[in-house]
Amino acid sequence: MKLFVPGRLCLFGEHTDWAGGYRRQNPTIEKGYTLLTGTNQGIYAEVQAHPTHLIIHTTCNDGSRLESFRTPMEEETLCAIAQVGGFFSYGAGVAYQFLTHYQVMGLEIDNYLTDLPIQKGLSSSAAFCVLVARAFNQIYDLKMTIRGEMELAYLGEITTPSQCGRMDQACAYGNRPILMTFDRDRIAVKELKTPQNLYFVIVDLGAKKNTQLILKSLNECYPIATDNIKEKVQNYLGKISAKITLDATEALQQGNAKRLGELMTIAQAEFDLNVTPACPTELQAPILHQLLNHPPIQPYIFGGKGVGSQGDGTAQFIVKDEISQKQVIEIITRDFPLMQSYPLTIKATQKVRKALIPAAGFGTRMFPSTKAVKKEFFPIIDRDGKTKPILLIIIEEALSAGIEEIGIVIQERDRETFSQFFNGDPSPEYREKLSKDKQEYIEYLQEIGKKITWLTQEKQEGYGHAVYCAAEWVNQEPFLLLLGDHLYQSQIDKSCSHQLLEIYQQYGISVIGLRKTPGEEIHHYGCVTGKFKDGNNLLELNQLYEKPTLDYAQNHLKIEHLEENIFLSVFGMYILTPKIFYYLEEEIRENLRDKGEFQLTTCLEKLRQDEGMKGYIIKGKAFDTGLPETYRQTLIEYSLSHY
Repeated sequence: MKLFVPGRLCLFGEHTDWAGGYRRQNPTIEKGYTLLTGTNQGIYAEVQAHPTHLIIHTTCNDGSRLESFRTPMEEETLCAIAQVGGFFSYGAGVAYQFLTHYQVMGLEIDNYLTDLPIQKGLSSSAAFCVLVARAFNQIYDLKMTIRGEMELAYLGEITTPSQCGRMDQACAYGNRPILMTFDRDRIAVKELKTPQNLYFVIVDLGAKKNTQLILKSLNECYPIATDNIKEKVQNYLGKISAKITLDATEALQQGNAKRLGELMTIAQAEFDLNVTPACPTELQAPILHQLLNHPPIQPYIFGGKGVGSQGDGTAQFIVKDEISQKQVIEIITRDFPLMQSYPLTIKATQKVRKALIPAAGFGTRMFPSTKAVKKEFFPIIDRDGKTKPILLIIIEEALSAGIEEIGIVIQERDRETFSQFFNGDPSPEYREKLSKDKQEYIEYLQEIGKKITWLTQEKQEGYGHAVYCAAEWVNQEPFLLLLGDHLYQSQIDKSCSHQLLEIYQQYGISVIGLRKTPGEEIHHYGCVTGKFKDGNNLLELNQLYEKPTLDYAQNHLKIEHLEENIFLSVFGMYILTPKIFYYLEEEIRENLRDKGEFQLTTCLEKLRQDEGMKGYIIKGKAFDTGLPETYRQTLIEYSLSHY
């Protein structure tokens, strides 16, 4: 299994994670607020289980191999190694925590690439701790959430001599921006999104700073301020920083790069005024300020500030656009040859414009009718009284959510049949027999036909393969995936698709529609487990499993707060990021089949592990038309259902 964990960049609110912890002793101290995002650089590794040992191979930034680390998975040994310090201590510390919390064996980790600057305020040590935590979680199927991985990574790092803050493990959330709130020992995490791309430049200043001295000096200002310098530190890390960070959070969610730049400039000035006197030898940071004020870069930036513990470690700029990002990097490379610059882009959540409907199956379960009629054209009496083919109702479901383009995967030999229904003209004799409103409906179908792209699956090799056939058409966009033999009916004034799209727009990661299912039916469906988030309909998923037995579901898929013998199964509706095609291509290339076919569920699970995934219990009902008995039931219930 290959893993990647980025570094994390604290955009605003540095030091407030540990400062907020002092509310335990002094409740008058303000809560800590930090605005963070992942970097484009990070730590790459290939991981696998090992029966007895923790083994770590690593590679330097210059490509040279370091001596491998190897130790038995024993609590005392791991704890002792962790307390010594150094790179391998982080892996030992996290392994120690997992060994004390779970029944796990060992790991072999090949850290084959690290392109993240080390000891520059980008949390390289925390990224490695998260990587080790994620490896244990995924290799041993522990079903931990991202928050759970983050917590054990933190416990593992503080087992070492490292003086990391609670925000460092925010790299567990990948390249998504988040707002973290610190109140005593409590932490809240809010995932954020922006409506447009935001462009940054991160600069390794190529200098030195003493982070331990900075932290020691600032911690001496807590929990009670006994002089003016300490009062100023507490004031900045409290009310001043809180206001700046919350204002910056609002600006980020608005996509307001100019305002973010103004707030960076304000934050640096306030930091210099209030915090630098507490540790002047490290925080006056002449190299940082020389770069922040460098005249040639000013036309291209909105603002800049120091990173992490501040000092002469790392700087960040928010720039005007992608061209400005390249210009700033070129200028710094030219004028400051000892510095290294990296681009960072917080990407906007893309609008979901496309819907995909696989319809290339043979329909053998509906034989002999499918010998004459494609199952997607079986008739249903819709609630408007019209008799419609199943496929048309599914398309109308997608269009009701604002979808602009429809891709339908078919067999090449069926292209004329499908196209004729939407794009063709009936014979004059047929048209004359139709009422005026039905003649107008022909034009309605043709308008729908203009939005459809017919995609071909040359060989029927499973549902996952059918989805993969749309990779080129999807073209690196998120997309709505609907089943070709399911009808959807909402219980509220928003269609089922619309409900799901709203969740995606809020969180910007893949989301699967779910429904409550009794245990005796669970073996028919793909199922999930996870933890409820932000109410009783939204979950952070931590496992997907195809058609489990009841025994497996009771032991592994039970969800807290659900009724007894009730589980969550897949509704038949998804919004997926284009990364799904990477995993589908991988399985097809390596010929990884299940029952002779390429499946989607295994790739969904890989996508969940990589990017995270939400599950949403849709307020509605899905009707299966793919079997004789379910089609019969749909005919009885669908047009009579009123909400």
